[in-house]
Amino acid sequence: MFSKFTSILQHAVEALAPSLPLQEDFVYHWKAITHYYIETSDDKAPVTDTNIPSHLEQMLDILTQEEGERESGETGPCMEYLLHHKILETLYTLGKADCPPGMKQQVLTFYTKLLAHIRQPLLPHINVHRPVQKLVRLCGEVLAAPTENEEIQFLCIVCAKLKQDPYLVNFFLENKSKRPETKSSERAEQVKENVLAPDTGQSLAEEQADCPEEPQAAAAASTSSPTNNNNNSSNYNLVTSLLNLTKSPDGRIVVKACEGLMLLVSLPEPAAAKCLTENTELCELLTDRLVSFYKALPQSMDPLDIETVESVNWGLDVYNLKEDAAVFTGKRALISFLSWLDYCDQLIKEAHKSAAAVMARAVRERFFVSVMEPQLMQTSEVGILTSTALLNRIIRQVTSEALLQEMVYFLLGEEREPETPATVAQNPLRHRLIEHCDHLSDEISIMTLRLFEQLIQKPNQHILHSLVLRSLEERNYLENKPQEEREPLENGQPHDAVDLEEDPLFGDDLSPNSRLSGSDWLSSSPPQSPDHSKCDGKTEVHKIVNSFLCLVPDEAKSSYHVEGTGYDTYLRDAHRQFRDYCGVCQRWDWRGNPKPFEKCNLDIPFFEGHFLKVLFDRMGRILDQPYDVNLQVTAVLSKLSLLPHPHLHEYLLDPYISLAPGCRSLFSVIVRVVGDLMLRIHRIPDFTPKLLLVRKRLLGLEPEGINIDHMTLLEGVIVLEEFCKELAAIAFVKYHAAASSSP
Repeated sequence: MFSKFTSILQHAVEALAPSLPLQEDFVYHWKAITHYYIETSDDKAPVTDTNIPSHLEQMLDILTQEEGERESGETGPCMEYLLHHKILETLYTLGKADCPPGMKQQVLTFYTKLLAHIRQPLLPHINVHRPVQKLVRLCGEVLAAPTENEEIQFLCIVCAKLKQDPYLVNFFLENKSKRPETKSSERAEQVKENVLAPDTGQSLAEEQADCPEEPQAAAAASTSSPTNNNNNSSNYNLVTSLLNLTKSPDGRIVVKACEGLMLLVSLPEPAAAKCLTENTELCELLTDRLVSFYKALPQSMDPLDIETVESVNWGLDVYNLKEDAAVFTGKRALISFLSWLDYCDQLIKEAHKSAAAVMARAVRERFFVSVMEPQLMQTSEVGILTSTALLNRIIRQVTSEALLQEMVYFLLGEEREPETPATVAQNPLRHRLIEHCDHLSDEISIMTLRLFEQLIQKPNQHILHSLVLRSLEERNYLENKPQEEREPLENGQPHDAVDLEEDPLFGDDLSPNSRLSGSDWLSSSPPQSPDHSKCDGKTEVHKIVNSFLCLVPDEAKSSYHVEGTGYDTYLRDAHRQFRDYCGVCQRWDWRGNPKPFEKCNLDIPFFEGHFLKVLFDRMGRILDQPYDVNLQVTAVLSKLSLLPHPHLHEYLLDPYISLAPGCRSLFSVIVRVVGDLMLRIHRIPDFTPKLLLVRKRLLGLEPEGINIDHMTLLEGVIVLEEFCKELAAIAFVKYHAAASSSP
């Protein structure tokens, strides 16, 4: 009761007293704090029962007022007093001893508000950054400590200040060899014995040897310069304290700690980036938690649940356990995993380039290789399906360049040389994943094809090089022999060529003489030919388009019976997707023209590569595969056809290339499918009406009724027709994009 009365009386006296000059007022409040330690005998009373919080608040107000009254950047007498008398050192010592109880909380708040409210740069001062550095070490020492909230606020304001002036981070890289072990605790009596003398205003810090790790500087030398610390044995206590707080049971503290780390990894100082990855446990935190969340997932999950769960942003992980469990088992665990994956991805994206590379490599080695690879290589179909669906979701979510690169190397290997049949199994995981595109389980095939569809849309050149381009580099899929050495011609073509002129499916206007060469497709203006008066190229591209549109015979077509299913419906999508692909591939060195023949090594036997081989094999069985499998196979092939690479374009979209013996192209594969279809059509009674009925059912225009014979074949024919229309639209869009961009 007496202490409360004294406090009220003191406030009344302060209110009635004439206003003192700011410096006198500031010194008065500081000495009031120091007198407490000299005069009080009750060191167990909480700090909130004293006037210390009020005096500290008044000191902050005075410093803020003083700065507001002065020119920008000018240091006033109150701030000079704080720096000269090492008040922050003294407060640090009192906070470390937590004397009186709760003092640590008050000190943290004072430091936080001082750094936040004062606009002039304070951290360059040795009497600021040194006690700040030591206070940082006190943060995160105890999990769920009562001061956790103040600790994280303090650490985050320090991080924000470093983000404003990144070079200052070098103050926070401490050389381990210079820092002695500090005592684990200090008695409150020691603090009281060494407190400021009331007549001199000198600080505790001048009389204590608590901070011998830095050279003592004269108070007159108010600032110091950071030096780059390239020593491998440096402590980065700011990171260590934040890492400790990421283990807090309070989710809000964890998010703030993660935000602080995000600021620190983005600092451009090379010494800090090196120290971050070599002398802290940041990589361990990222990977251990990622592994922990992954292992908490159910062994079996519905791929549709994995694919459709809402997008997750770290830090916005609001959830309801009961609602999540009602949607599907494991939703909460899945969201936690995806949320932490998003944090890892964003952290690596923001990080200094050297730190990003190290963190991404750690995720590859400790998560992808150690945890995911055994899951993907297992023989259990349920396990394969779940792990492949999770990998697909991971691929979709990763956006950082460094993490994407490491993930691609994990999945596909780092090899650059062309594939041969003998080397397809060189990388076991890559081989297994591609084989899963043709798995006995249709579900696994579809999910793996989706994975590759997702993968080839990522902005990473190595993906496309590894899967397809390295096999097409030398253009050795083309006939190499001089005309006189080629095999005898049959009807003007080699005996194994796709004979379009003589095929009854194609008209006379599809002569190879009117086709576009590989270079014409992508880079040059439409050529003038003696056979055609038009010089705008429309006749030629029309023939190219027709070569795809006429592949499926009329009796096997059903789209013209249904409104809104013409070839033109694909043009808008093809235009948008091609434009998007061009944006992605713009920074890659993809020449407009194919590699000149004289520079190609055409003597090397052509191998289409494992990935294209499996896709072509699947395409060749389109009449005998389930509808959903066919949709996914054609989706992957259409994505590859959209790529603006001249060799891929030539190989997939030029119907008239002269293939080397034993080679096949996408067009030749489709022609053989059509040949098989022609033989089978005549064996099925009422083929066309049945085909139309199946199409209408697939479009939802007809209700499901009695089963129709040959359903798989009929659905395959419909997919084939739509795929040919899509390829025609892609060819049209790519040709005109090239023609319009030509000089």
